[in-house]
Amino acid sequence: MYSQIDSNKRKSVFLMMIFIAFIIVLGYVFDKVWGAPGAYSGVFFAIFISLLMTMISYFSGDKIALLTTGAKPIIKEENRYLYNMVENLCITSGMPVPKIYIIEDEAINAFATGRKPELSSIAVTTGAIKKLANEELEGVLAHELSHIKNYDIRFMMLVAVMVGSIAILSDIFMRARWFGGGRRSDSDRGGQAGSILLIAGVILAILSPLIAELIKLSISRKREYLADASGSLLTRYPEGLARALEKIASENRPMAHASKATAHLFIANPFSGRKVAALFSTHPPIEERIKILRGM
Repeated sequence: MYSQIDSNKRKSVFLMMIFIAFIIVLGYVFDKVWGAPGAYSGVFFAIFISLLMTMISYFSGDKIALLTTGAKPIIKEENRYLYNMVENLCITSGMPVPKIYIIEDEAINAFATGRKPELSSIAVTTGAIKKLANEELEGVLAHELSHIKNYDIRFMMLVAVMVGSIAILSDIFMRARWFGGGRRSDSDRGGQAGSILLIAGVILAILSPLIAELIKLSISRKREYLADASGSLLTRYPEGLARALEKIASENRPMAHASKATAHLFIANPFSGRKVAALFSTHPPIEERIKILRGM
């Protein structure tokens, strides 16, 4: 379990380094072609705008996620079974007990949100409570609590800033070229270097949002593996989560109120019943997750 946790943390950091390097290269090429005043000024502007937009969603995103899924808050007296299980896991891990919500949905699923443990929430579907055995539900809850403890929401916020920065940079570049902006000296004089940079800039502008999205999805999948391992360390019983994932896979039931904006928060893809290309999925294959859990 410890080696799996360390491996996933290293891979997440490595992907973040690739992301940062990609933004620097992108900014360098765009600034050279577009001729923005000052080195990397386009990069700084894009990061500032995307950071501003992401911070707004960061501070209110948990409320939006809970609202869009129809989650209803509960107190201890309303569902002692669920509340006691969450509370026991929190005591074991040394975490404050998050606000607990129930989603009226027959699909087996759950998600956690909140920018830090003191301001976190966990939501579980009625399907998960009904259909999962005690140790299976415990495995699911431990997975979600691990997302909170590992600060995955905060981590993915940084990733969102980078994705937004790249999207803004690409948009600025394309608009500047089509509407006559940018530096023309090199390309207008027929300079070979200028022409190559211009072609490279256009190609990057078109492909960079797709590349950024793929890197973001890769990071999201690594954080799922990390939460699987961390949750198993908390319960000391990886088989519980493995069995829960098996039930989710065999049922293959999508959630009634699934949203692309919140899909990455859930323990399993809420669009389970629909064909989703693995490359563009927010979650790693369930079969692979089960294999790793049973190998711990």
